[in-house]
Amino acid sequence: MIHETIRKPTREGVLRAAAKIAEILPPTPLLPLEIGGTRLWAKAEVLQPIGAFKIRGAWHRLSDLGEKERARGVVAVSSGNHAQGVAWAARRLGIAAVIVMPRDAPKVKLEATRALGAEIVLYDRPGEDRDEVAAREVERRGAVLVHAFADPWVIEGQGSAGIEITVQLGREPSRLVVPCGGGGLSAGLALACPSAQIVPIEPVGWDMVRQSLAAGEIVHAAPDAPKTICDALQPSATKPINLDVLRGRSEAGVAMTDEEVRAAQRFAFARLKLVVEPGGAAALAAVLAEKVPADGDTVIMLTGGNCDPESFAATIGTT
Repeated sequence: MIHETIRKPTREGVLRAAAKIAEILPPTPLLPLEIGGTRLWAKAEVLQPIGAFKIRGAWHRLSDLGEKERARGVVAVSSGNHAQGVAWAARRLGIAAVIVMPRDAPKVKLEATRALGAEIVLYDRPGEDRDEVAAREVERRGAVLVHAFADPWVIEGQGSAGIEITVQLGREPSRLVVPCGGGGLSAGLALACPSAQIVPIEPVGWDMVRQSLAAGEIVHAAPDAPKTICDALQPSATKPINLDVLRGRSEAGVAMTDEEVRAAQRFAFARLKLVVEPGGAAALAAVLAEKVPADGDTVIMLTGGNCDPESFAATIGTT
């Protein structure tokens, strides 16, 4: 099967992805958590084999490739978590994988991606357009592009987490608070849990999904956008496929500061005994800072735990 035409992601696709993923991976825990006197829930995607939810979309995408596509290999773009998801799935399926990664990606993510057998092509951030770099690699190699968030299979795969949550809760959550880069997970969860409120959480200056939804069109990050410790949440813009799903489904998102995110990392380590990377802690930060309301059926997505040890130690050592 050659997927040359971009189709729309669907809830049926999410359900199919969830069934496929359940065959190879156990559900990640849904952990009870009390914040401000309210008991709510945290979905521990940090406990995936690659330390992040991205394994879901990567598996759904790569396992759906036909023999001819698999022989061509895949190219992906990522600061580290999608990279590891694609590399993990590619190794399991015997597919050659090339990952375009920023030169300033956390060392732990670069090393883990290499260890999974992927070839890495580095680019400068800021300075180079990562999608252009990936397009050149696709053209040169004749490979299949596996986009980190603007791919229908990837969106459906990420949404499988919402199917797991619904089973674990015994009902759909009332609200899903979601760390958001390009909007792949937010869109997938919107399809998986159609009655839930979806609240995307982004770093200050990189809240491109929030701004795009408000403007009704794609808004790009400013050239002088501030630095953020949330390396996983730094796409310069979302894509139409993500906005099409989220339009009318997403609540107004909020932007978090580095210090709010660090406080959430410390909270997760102290209360849940979990290592959560900055981008993975953004949704927890929003609830802790009371920027997003929460009730007993609210689920916070803890999306990634791939931290450089030195930076994490510095964060949890600060009060």
